[in-house]
Amino acid sequence: MRCGPGTDEPAAGLHRQCPGTGRRVVKTVSLRRRVTLTAAIVSGIALIAVALLVHSLFAIVVSRSEDTTLADRIQLARQLAQQNTPPAELIARVDNRSVRARLVLIDKRAFGSLTPHREAENVAKTRRVVLTGRGAVNHARLTLQVDTPLLAKIQDELGWVLIGAIGTALVLLAGGLWFGVRRALAPLDSMTQLARDIARGHRGRRLSPTQTNTELGRTANAFDEMLDALEGAEARARDSERQLRDFVGDAAHELRTPLAGIRAIAEAILHQRADTDPEESQRMHLLLAREAQRAGRLVDDLLDMARIDAGLQLHSEPVDLYELTQVQLDRVRMLHPDVEFAVDGEPVRVDADPERIGQVLVNVLGNACQAMPAGGTAAVRVAARGGLAQVTISDSGPGVPEADRERIFDRLVRLDRARQTRSAGSGLGLPVARGIARAHGGDLVCADPAGGSGAVFVLTLRIG
Repeated sequence: MRCGPGTDEPAAGLHRQCPGTGRRVVKTVSLRRRVTLTAAIVSGIALIAVALLVHSLFAIVVSRSEDTTLADRIQLARQLAQQNTPPAELIARVDNRSVRARLVLIDKRAFGSLTPHREAENVAKTRRVVLTGRGAVNHARLTLQVDTPLLAKIQDELGWVLIGAIGTALVLLAGGLWFGVRRALAPLDSMTQLARDIARGHRGRRLSPTQTNTELGRTANAFDEMLDALEGAEARARDSERQLRDFVGDAAHELRTPLAGIRAIAEAILHQRADTDPEESQRMHLLLAREAQRAGRLVDDLLDMARIDAGLQLHSEPVDLYELTQVQLDRVRMLHPDVEFAVDGEPVRVDADPERIGQVLVNVLGNACQAMPAGGTAAVRVAARGGLAQVTISDSGPGVPEADRERIFDRLVRLDRARQTRSAGSGLGLPVARGIARAHGGDLVCADPAGGSGAVFVLTLRIG
């Protein structure tokens, strides 16, 4: 894979960064060949180091052995001289295959295999002593020299043996690694096959490593975690797509009702006769305005939900929550004169967007009024508890079943009990209210009523 023109040179590691793209390109060299070659090189270096060490130790041992051998031969020659051993017999016992000797008597006679020419070269360890004893060997000069060609031959043979052993070991090691690494890397082939199966649509399969504290175990575990995240994201995306599709369908259905009403009333007004009763004409215009208001309210709620999904922009400022609640309560009281409202509590200051928090209160109170029959009551209490501001709204309506207390915050959800009392709202008031509350870092929940009847909604905001 290339980052771009002129950027396909090999990187130092297994991957490199594509300039300007943020992509990381993995070098697709053969891991089997790379591991085998690396291990063979490291093993070869180690074997060569061991061979050199063995060769050096052998040279040290040989040197010490030479000194010991020469010392032994000198000691033997001195003993033989004290025993008045004849020169020929003495030199025969001292001169052997590993040590060459030369015995020169006082009368210049010489015995032994060590020639003067070889002695003059002085290429090997040499020892010279004067013997003392009885007879012809008294005051004779004895020269001993190690047989260097023999030792050099032994060292050369040892070197070739080490070279052969290293070569054989490397061949066997490389062959064993080539087949062993293939077996060791079998889990990677399993990962590859699993990835291809998942790409073909076989979801839910996992590697499930038996150990996660090894290199391959950590890789397999990370692979499974990635698959969990990807499949979870895919499921969430499908669920979100389904919800969006359902939401668009429900919104279109909800808009169809007021639009159909507007169309029908408008056509009825257009076809009214000139002598139509003014009261009937006014009633038709009032119905037209109400249907238009209903459609407008639904569109506003849809726009608010879109803003919440995209990230609601808040204009926060210090707000007295108790005072804001009173203002919004007066507003709702004008829209629902047949409902009795009451407010209680204490001043609590919060940092919030007053317009949006007012919208939350209006939506919750409006929902309560829609659910209650005429003559119902709604009570609001503002209090501060544990660093949080709480606005509790309770009503005398039919209440919300425990199983539906979370569902009512879903989009376009209306309970049947609410429909039986008054004309239903858009089904977006409570979802919009909760979205605004959570955008402020708070929440809106439907709580369990203390008296067992009616509905209770609790708005929670941070104090500050």
